[in-house]
Amino acid sequence: MSDVQDVSFFDRVGGQPFFDRLVDVFYDGIAVDPVLLPLYPEQHDLGPARRRLALFLGQYWGGPTTYSDERGHPRLRMRHMTFTVGPLERDRWLHHMVHAVETATDSFTDPAEAAAVQQVLLAYFVPAAEHLRNDTGLPISSVRPAPPAG
Repeated sequence: MSDVQDVSFFDRVGGQPFFDRLVDVFYDGIAVDPVLLPLYPEQHDLGPARRRLALFLGQYWGGPTTYSDERGHPRLRMRHMTFTVGPLERDRWLHHMVHAVETATDSFTDPAEAAAVQQVLLAYFVPAAEHLRNDTGLPISSVRPAPPAG
């Protein structure tokens, strides 16, 4: 039996403080973004949104279940359906998240580890941002329609 234990991604990056920093940098961008800020009902106080996202990300990556304990299942598409999320909103969101990911990993002493963590995070964030689009006028699905019979 091995003495090496599996370490969660949450622990690998330093726990909740990493996700708090990531989300703080992200929301610092949102706070001055003319496209995204109007989507937030509580524009004057982004604190609750910051907390929800930080808790969600911490939980998603292996941390405490505080988010689900307080809010239930994430239901990301349902929770975002009341806001128009099109290609522009998706791209602005990703712009701020990429910056946050780069900033949150800039204190890593090993550049290879920073790059690996960035890759893992963006492998989640890029498709998640696309998944939340809801104004295309077309079904958002990776399922290809069946060819016509005949």
